[in-house]
Amino acid sequence: MEKKKITEIVTSTVCSLVETLPAEQKFIVDQNTILFGTGSKIDSLSLVSIIVDLEGVFSSDYGIDISLTDDRAMMRKKSPFDSITALVDYIEELTLEN
Repeated sequence: MEKKKITEIVTSTVCSLVETLPAEQKFIVDQNTILFGTGSKIDSLSLVSIIVDLEGVFSSDYGIDISLTDDRAMMRKKSPFDSITALVDYIEELTLEN
């Protein structure tokens, strides 16, 4: 799957979450949006929701089964959840293996 398409899917998923937030908590989503850790504007429950939604979209819409929270993801030096860019890179890596 092309990186551009993965970026669209991830960005759209995060934007969908942002739309559910109260007006004072909404933020602009771009490739540098921090998903986890210092500077993140979403809580851990929202991150879990994004992960579940992404795994579902890739499975149901594209027939690609990925697990974003396996040991491999958790053991990386740079977390795939640092930013949208990091998550897109990780998903691209996973899709290339399928």
